[in-house]
Parts: sequence; structure tokens; C-alpha cells
Amino acid sequence: MTSPRKIELKSPADLERMRRAGRLAGQVLAEVGRAVKPGVSTKDLDRLAEKFIRAAGGVPTFLGYLGYPASICASINEEVVHGIPNAKRILREGDVVGIDVGATLEGFVGDTAATFPVGRISAENETLLNTTREALERGIAATRVGNRLGDVSSAIQAVAEAQGYGVVRDFVGHGIGRNMHEEPSVPNYGTPGTGIRLDVGLVIALEPMVNAGTWKVRKLNDGWTVVTEDGRVSAHFEHTVAVTEAGPEILTRVYGAEG
Repeated sequence: MTSPRKIELKSPADLERMRRAGRLAGQVLAEVGRAVKPGVSTKDLDRLAEKFIRAAGGVPTFLGYLGYPASICASINEEVVHGIPNAKRILREGDVVGIDVGATLEGFVGDTAATFPVGRISAENETLLNTTREALERGIAATRVGNRLGDVSSAIQAVAEAQGYGVVRDFVGHGIGRNMHEEPSVPNYGTPGTGIRLDVGLVIALEPMVNAGTWKVRKLNDGWTVVTEDGRVSAHFEHTVAVTEAGPEILTRVYGAEG
């Protein structure tokens, strides 16, 4: 989904707007997360997200993007990303559901995601969610001035692969700002000390997609939904993060929004 564009470093004024857009995206994710329970449809969650975003004066970034038909992505169990909300997709006890939210406010985009348990889930799936969340945190910790992009990517990969999980290659994180997808691409795998150097003003969306089995994925006939090739469960967490002189600043972190 990315196109070859120059990397844009955000000004302090840009960053102020991105904080507000990021906070809104995080609030929406928290609101949707509280609504996740057995018996709820993914379309119900989509309606809730759109209503919340518009009430705050924002626009659902995903809706209409490259023809995408909803305000959030809702990906259940073996679905990795880009699951399309549907009134017939009812959450069941023991499922996990990845919710991805994009909100545009004041001309800037906030992008965040978390995978939520539906009721009680298996210990195996709990470990997958915890590991993916930890992989994101390690990646964020490496998002510091002077580091290289490969330091971020390898930090994410190391956590996931230490548990024997597969790190998705076909979909990656991205730069973000006035557009949802900007340069650079941010893979969830890589080599330390390689790639661009991180400078103050760079804003990126880190989003590890970690599969319980193989890293290989395929796309369903709906043209959007990506699933694991072996049918095993996947988890997805994401934050929009700014590189500042004081360290990484998580623009989308809101209490209750992380599964």
C-alpha cells in the first residue's frame, strides 16, 4: 500500500496535530475493545467506531481507502489483517479479534491496532497475544534518534521468533502523517545496524503481525482479508510513534486500548 515518496520529517506544529489524531485513534480502539464480547458482530464494532470518530470531528481513514468498505479492520483468529466487518461475523467465546483503527483529524492520521480476547481464550493464544504485544514494545524502545530502522525491525523479530512464531513478511509497518501510508516501510524483520537512520520528526507506525505457525499468508477472494497459510491463529498490535530528542513518543497510547 506504500508508494515511493520522500521521507517527511514532521515539524513541532505537525506533531501537535498528530498527537490529537493519535489520541482519537487510541480512544476509538479502547471504546471498540470494551465492546468485544461473545455474540457481538464485527459490523456492530465497525458502527461503533465510525460513530465515535465522527462525533469527535474526525474522519474514518480506512473507509473508502483504495475501495475498502468499512471504518475498521476486524480480523478473527487465522485472519492476520484487513478483515472486513460483517453483520454475520459473530464473535464467539475463545476467539481472538484484531481491531485496526485509523482516524484522520485536522489533516493528520492516527493508526493503531490491538488483538483482543473474546471471553476466555486458550493459554496458547494468550501467549501469542502477550508475545506480539511485547514485540511491539521492544520495537518502540528501539525507535530512538541515531538508531537505524533495522534496529527496530530486528528487535520485533527477535521477540517473536524466540517463541517459535512466524513473523509476517508480506505486510509491514509504515511512515505516517498527512497520509496513512508514507515512507519509510517498517518491516517486522531485519538486521541491526542497517536501513535509514532515525531522526527527530520521523513518525512511523510499528505493527508486528505474528503468526502461531508459518509466516506465510494468503489473501481471500474478497480482495482484502489476509489469512495465515496454515490456518493457525495470528495476532496484530500497532502504535503510531514519533522520534523525539527525549525518546520514542507513542501518539496512540490510551489506557484500555491494548487488548
